Amino acid sequence: MKKLLFVLLVLLAFGLLTAVESDPSATVGYVKYPSLIGNNLVAMPMNDGNTMVSEVCLPYNGADAINTVNLWDPIGQTWVACVNYGGNYFDPDELVGPGSILFFNTYSAFDFYSIGAMPSTNAQYNIVIGNNTIMIPLNYSSLTLVSEVGMSIDPTNDAINTMNIWDNVGQTWVACVNYGGNYFDPDESVTIGKPLFINSYANITWPPSPRGETRSTSRSK
Repeated sequence: MKKLLFVLLVLLAFGLLTAVESDPSATVGYVKYPSLIGNNLVAMPMNDGNTMVSEVCLPYNGADAINTVNLWDPIGQTWVACVNYGGNYFDPDELVGPGSILFFNTYSAFDFYSIGAMPSTNAQYNIVIGNNTIMIPLNYSSLTLVSEVGMSIDPTNDAINTMNIWDNVGQTWVACVNYGGNYFDPDESVTIGKPLFINSYANITWPPSPRGETRSTSRSK
């Protein structure tokens, strides 16, 4: 954990000096999510060794900037709020790991990093009828539009009704609606590591295998 904190601090300092970032190696890298004051939707594509909400927040929470971390419960169809009561003490302190999606509220702006080893298997989600949080897996760099994600999840039956992208500048959801035939409007851009809040008419495991398309070494911008 100390090594991870040191590497993260180096990355944060380096980001202030230059906008040019070196490519991550094939086994270790990071994905950066610029986060603003208010609510932010981020993912954990890399295996950073963290297993609890408090561990994920610790590098950013010296001044208790992160107020709450919300995790979506697809079974109960509700957000589970992990509240910071001070000193980075979260209650409940829920389990997280590679592929987890976090909707957190912060009092300050910072770059949230998912940094660590490439996961042994890529993210896979058991999508249920109703709302779900997912992330574009790291090996699905071919998916660049919401419509392509919808086609990948369900190529024939239009099971995905809406895909919502969080706009942390406007502090609102951008709803990409499927009007039929996998025609989404607006058809927003996506990239690997992108978290989405989707609504489904069917129960689907996606991707059908955690191994599939060629793994990308690209980084989110």
